[in-house]
Amino acid sequence: MIISLLLISLVFVDTPDINTKLTSKGNNQGATTSVSMSALPSGNYRPLYMSKDSPQTNVNAFNIDVTPVTNQQYLAFVVTNPRWQPKSVPQIFAEPQYLQHWQNNEGEITPPESQLNSPVINVSWFAAQAYCQSIDKRLPTVAEWERVASASETQADGSKDKSYHARILQWYSRPSVKQLPEVGITPANFWGVQDLHGLIWEWTEDFNSGLVTGESRGDSNIDQKLFCAAGAQGAAAPSDYAAFMRFGFRSSLQAKFTLPNLGFRCATSKEQTHDKI
Repeated sequence: MIISLLLISLVFVDTPDINTKLTSKGNNQGATTSVSMSALPSGNYRPLYMSKDSPQTNVNAFNIDVTPVTNQQYLAFVVTNPRWQPKSVPQIFAEPQYLQHWQNNEGEITPPESQLNSPVINVSWFAAQAYCQSIDKRLPTVAEWERVASASETQADGSKDKSYHARILQWYSRPSVKQLPEVGITPANFWGVQDLHGLIWEWTEDFNSGLVTGESRGDSNIDQKLFCAAGAQGAAAPSDYAAFMRFGFRSSLQAKFTLPNLGFRCATSKEQTHDKI
């Protein structure tokens, strides 16, 4: 696949009050364990397609899961929501490969014991959003995901960390493994969030929007001229090729896709509204 140039996010925030880095417990109904969330305050945001001198936009405060959703947590969801079990989901909402890594145990399709704490994969956007909505959450927006993922272990703006981009590119260059590691193994970043790079790709709420301002979750304007190899000219940080890869990957997705390296985590915000799936 030829990687198309889309977005890349740079975030500039002041050092947060310590309370913004404390985790809170999600209301994970039906799941076997609660999920810690990290709270990010509102902050300024500049996507890649904007020049370095362009005004920054604002990303409102939000909370995001510290780790991706696991097979065990998703199993609890399908048990309490039978219409999302593999045999019940219409193909308009998920491809036939939906949860194909799970096993048939006497008529019940469940994840292997060894993968209970690994991230759930082979789930569509519809399924991921339905999971999040079932616990009064939602998928994070591209702007929110990129904002939290731009932090290194020590700084909110990882571009100030000389080894940050090199380390991420090393993660992205690793070959896929048959069985994914457990969540929560990688070091937490500045915001206390883990597994954003090098474990799986992750769904975002507005994955199919070419450009997002970060200011509105409903903003899905697309500038077609960015879909070309020359689009890096004038970009805010053209050296961040890992983000180019992420946006190129997102641009290739359809909501029903179920891929063996694609999972998700959930987010919340004060102003969130959504239609139930």
